[in-house]
Amino acid sequence: MKGAVLGRHPVGMILAAPYAVYLAVIFAYPFGFAIWMSFHDYFFAAPGAIVDHPFIGLDNYRAVLTDPGVRQAFGNILVFLVINVPLTTALALLLAVALNKAVHARTFLRVAFYVPYVTASVAVVGVWLFLFNSEGLVNTVLGPLAPDPSWLVNERLAMPVIALFVTWKQLGFFILLYLAALQNVSKELYESAAVDGAGTWHRFWSVTVPAVRPATALVVILALITGANLFTEPYLLTGNGGPNGASASPVLVMYQRGLQQGEPDFAAALGVLLVIGVLVVAFINRRLIERD
Repeated sequence: MKGAVLGRHPVGMILAAPYAVYLAVIFAYPFGFAIWMSFHDYFFAAPGAIVDHPFIGLDNYRAVLTDPGVRQAFGNILVFLVINVPLTTALALLLAVALNKAVHARTFLRVAFYVPYVTASVAVVGVWLFLFNSEGLVNTVLGPLAPDPSWLVNERLAMPVIALFVTWKQLGFFILLYLAALQNVSKELYESAAVDGAGTWHRFWSVTVPAVRPATALVVILALITGANLFTEPYLLTGNGGPNGASASPVLVMYQRGLQQGEPDFAAALGVLLVIGVLVVAFINRRLIERD
């Protein structure tokens, strides 16, 4: 009976049990409750109060899909992903290759790229506000070429600046992923390519890129998930998604509608749709890479 419950490797099941409980309590239960909430007329009530939450079917989902603020937020996040994902993937791979070949100050350079990732966003946002405000260092350098209105209060430039900020901040983590993948690339492949007359660029494109393809799939998926969960950066950099919602993300809209405006059922429906969208995009990305 014990073997039937714990399986063929009971020690492994026992060791995995705490993490399984953690996933159930922190992720599975809240997501299940959000799904239930999205199909009901749910609102916050006083502690201890017993109120009815009638079933309303797909009304919350209709409200989400027809809301102009939600459509704008998904458009904003599309702009973010178009800039952030290719830029993150390309820079992380190129810098990882360079760091993998570096002889001098290799450890220092790796740490230098990783420091922004482990630094709290609140701490580094002040630096970017100093750089990109109307009287900041960037505008001072550009002089008459500086945009008007300035970067973070410009409806066309606010989200691209946020995408650059997130790319810079997350880059160190993705570089480490590529560095780990590069350790498994056989040197004989590069030597064979060199013997065949392949130059540096051809060796990179024909040997390095295919060899780290699993790492590239992981980087792309993680970058997509990061973009879909974007919240802290627009909240801090542009003052809650401004100007005029041009930098609002779906998660920020969830916060605004669910907590600030007291519509948790609307926010839950938006969250469920966001999770489904991320899963679909990640699945398509994985199938495309596996097919290649």
